[in-house]
Amino acid sequence: MAISESLVKKQLVRFQDELFDRGLRLTKQRESIFCMVLRSGDHLSAEDLHRKVRDENRSIGFATVYRTLRLLVDVNLVEVRQFGDGVQRYESAAGDHHDHMVCLDCRKVFEFENDEIERLQHQVAEGQGFEIARHRLDLYVRCRRANCPNIRKPL
Repeated sequence: MAISESLVKKQLVRFQDELFDRGLRLTKQRESIFCMVLRSGDHLSAEDLHRKVRDENRSIGFATVYRTLRLLVDVNLVEVRQFGDGVQRYESAAGDHHDHMVCLDCRKVFEFENDEIERLQHQVAEGQGFEIARHRLDLYVRCRRANCPNIRKPL
């Protein structure tokens, strides 16, 4: 999900603080990489992100992208997602909680929110004597959309 520019600025301040605590600084390359993740509103692989930031700054190498992503994950500003295809994808940890549906036919990832599912998850955890610290839900689905390019046709 894409986020507002005011939230982008707040997230950059958080990143700068985290870097300072580690004796590092917010370089233009790190800022560019993080802002691309924040503004994309998508689930980007390191390769996707590298292509996008290279369009803005040809001097940013893949190693810089990868190291920055690892740092952003370590400080809980970016989350790693894996949707069953062997590719790690990254998305901002800012914004509202959401879940995912992954189409097994077209590989498209759909984000959704459902208050009833959230309520039930908390109810189940509490019923077992637990409190949810964090969670994620990824549903793997078959496409029923007529415009899906890979929809399986009935035999």
